[in-house]
Amino acid sequence: MLGKIDKYINFLGFKVQGDIGPITCYTSKKGKIVWYLKAPPKEPPSEHQTMNRIAWAESAIMWRMLDPEERTVWKEIARRANLRITGFNLFTYYQMTKDIRPIITACDKAEMSLLIGATL
Repeated sequence: MLGKIDKYINFLGFKVQGDIGPITCYTSKKGKIVWYLKAPPKEPPSEHQTMNRIAWAESAIMWRMLDPEERTVWKEIARRANLRITGFNLFTYYQMTKDIRPIITACDKAEMSLLIGATL
């Protein structure tokens, strides 16, 4: 059965990677889709992993707390600057790195301004 699914997925041009229920799958270098049952982690997450997960979650919460107009500005900057990421990704990048330089560059390229202090 999975062989038929593989053919359809490859035909549609999808590159499979991730978890679907109890199954993990990925596309091998040869283009074959590999399926296997998820294995539980051998160790609990480290303190560093836990802190990163919390930071990612907080960034998503902050995005949802922005006014719709502010979210639209982030999205429009990403679009006008021809970035290959979304406004959400741009916002999350800034939240995770606090590196303002790429944000300034994107704003300049998009010919838009962003009040960082007001939104972050």
